[in-house]
Amino acid sequence: MLCSYRHHCVSDMPRYDYEECESEGAEAMMDHLRKIFTSSDFKGSSLKATSSDTSFKVAEADDFSYKDPIDGSVSTKQGLYIKFVDGSRIIFRLSGTGSSGATVRLYVEKYSKDEKEYGEDAQIGLKPLIEVALAVSKLKDFTQRDKPDVITVSADDFLQYQLTNVSSNRW
Repeated sequence: MLCSYRHHCVSDMPRYDYEECESEGAEAMMDHLRKIFTSSDFKGSSLKATSSDTSFKVAEADDFSYKDPIDGSVSTKQGLYIKFVDGSRIIFRLSGTGSSGATVRLYVEKYSKDEKEYGEDAQIGLKPLIEVALAVSKLKDFTQRDKPDVITVSADDFLQYQLTNVSSNRW
């Protein structure tokens, strides 16, 4: 993460997967978010973390689509995003809503120019944004999940962990 911060002033975007959720609950969560996003007072509102005074002001929120550069076809409802005034983002994606359950994917990206934050563990630096994502989505209520099944981190995060947690005589 340190490398990315120094070059881009932005963290990597870890992914939190909540696997094999009840499809009905996962789809209801996405509908809940769509309803919030279309309310007239959501854009410009401040969303506050639950364990600190950190808050994020909503710049925009929407459903995103993908346009194929080859054939021009458009795939809608590819995920929901909230972009904040400071450049931070939250993305919710839903996949596999068949009979065996759905996977809710939560991506979080916090923007910072504060070099003191660059060496922090990603989970600590992202905690306020994760709290906001969980609160606004009511993910726990809709999926009955307390924590993700899988957390995918970037190569930079893994490298930083290796550099700070493995003694040099092992190399």
